[in-house]
Amino acid sequence: MKFGVIVFPGSNCDDDMVHVLGDVMGQEVTKIWHKDTDLHGFGNGDCVVLPGGFSYGDYVRAGAIAQFSPIMKAVKAFAAAGGYVFGVCNGFQVLCESHLLPGVLLRNANLQFICKNVWLKPETNNSPITADLDLSTALKIPIAHAEGRFYADEKTLDALERNDQVLFRYCTPEGAVTAEANPNGAARNIAGICNERRNVFGMMPHPERASEDALGNTDGRGLFESLVVGMFEGITS
Repeated sequence: MKFGVIVFPGSNCDDDMVHVLGDVMGQEVTKIWHKDTDLHGFGNGDCVVLPGGFSYGDYVRAGAIAQFSPIMKAVKAFAAAGGYVFGVCNGFQVLCESHLLPGVLLRNANLQFICKNVWLKPETNNSPITADLDLSTALKIPIAHAEGRFYADEKTLDALERNDQVLFRYCTPEGAVTAEANPNGAARNIAGICNERRNVFGMMPHPERASEDALGNTDGRGLFESLVVGMFEGITS
């Protein structure tokens, strides 16, 4: 069981992710360059992570160019074969642009870059990264994005709800999902989703920035702990 962190031109959270996965979680982790054409022996029990940043400068649209990187063909094949794929912030944007996840991430409703702590309500235990989370407890996790407003048409949103694919919603510290708690105007306060098969998942907030005592916040560590257990147990649909 190992992790691979994809590095695109403009990625800036790759070292953070490698540190948390390797030094904090004690897992085997390697970097994978965007020009590589294979995943170097990664198998179904492994996980590929697309970290945050500004791949290709977010030109055209966040994640729109990264989807054409050589490595993404291998990532798509890996996901189709049942491998775990996790995208955070820009990584979530890349997954949506690559159609590995439904929907798209649009400019924030206020048309400004937002960098602050927000609160997330875990919505389901039916995914590897949420399996061990307490659904009654809100998590404080940082965001840092200009294009974080999740959008999909009503039919797609209804399908996500029906299939239990919504992983997180923006909420108050008490766990109430309200319009005031929504930092970017995301449809139905959605902050993270997974695919129907539950082996591909993405979220805009940064759990890797809230996973150590030294940072004064460990709310994000539970996602990684859950993911490691989920990978070990082979949790998918």
